Amino acid sequence: MKNKPFKHGQATGKVITNIDLAIGQSQDGVDARLPMSRRVPLILGGLIVYGFATYIIYNSIQLYRLPNLPEGLPVPEDVSDRYERTAEHFDQDIDLTEKLIGMGWLRQRLTRKASGHVLEVSVGTGRNASFYNLKDCKSIAMIDQSKEMVKIAREKFNGKVADFVEIVQGILVLLQEMLIFSCPTPQGFDTVLQTMGLCSTPQPARLLAHLGSITNPIDGRIFLLEHGQSHYAWLNRILDKTAQGHADKHGCWWNRNIGKIVEDSGLEIIEIKRYHFGTTWWIELKPKKG
Repeated sequence: MKNKPFKHGQATGKVITNIDLAIGQSQDGVDARLPMSRRVPLILGGLIVYGFATYIIYNSIQLYRLPNLPEGLPVPEDVSDRYERTAEHFDQDIDLTEKLIGMGWLRQRLTRKASGHVLEVSVGTGRNASFYNLKDCKSIAMIDQSKEMVKIAREKFNGKVADFVEIVQGILVLLQEMLIFSCPTPQGFDTVLQTMGLCSTPQPARLLAHLGSITNPIDGRIFLLEHGQSHYAWLNRILDKTAQGHADKHGCWWNRNIGKIVEDSGLEIIEIKRYHFGTTWWIELKPKKG
């Protein structure tokens, strides 16, 4: 017996499910997938929701981990000594949260900017080490004031580029004349990098001004990846309320006004981009002429 041809409006006995629609199968067999003009906004919307959710998760984790400090207990402006006790498990503590919010991608983009004679300040445990494009670099010097952090950073480079990279311990902000190692050229460094360093130094504007003084004044560049105040007042209130506990535990004042710090440094701003509701700052600077 031959099957009768299907006529419009005739029941087929087939139940059309959400799965059929999801894969683009319509009742009459015609491709029912959404056109690209409609799919792109849906995809972008999904990414925005994902970013919002991961950011909330990240901050919720950080807030949950904060210590309960007695009221009125002062936390010093300089909390950098906290890194001595957290260095051993620092990478493990932040790996997941940095992946959730795409911080590794931002670190990579920043580090790929390095060329010529390079200085990385606040190198920490060397989390940017794998992102360097070494063929563009003539030398790399790294500095951090945490002895334990420097030890871990050095281990990451040992056996790979040990003769190419100099990693030292020192407090850059307190050195007015020169670093504890010499700049490779009289003109200064071609590229200076710093990721998450302004939050832990007691004099961030002074640090930036000093970096400007050891950067090549002709075409040298300073690249920063920092976290601080948000675009939004409600989020800044949360950061302010939890800043003392976060600084005491992690050695980081996460509510600083990064824009004001950069302005006070006297350096020339080339570009500022902000991510994660404005709390992550991507900044490119250069020494101001004259």
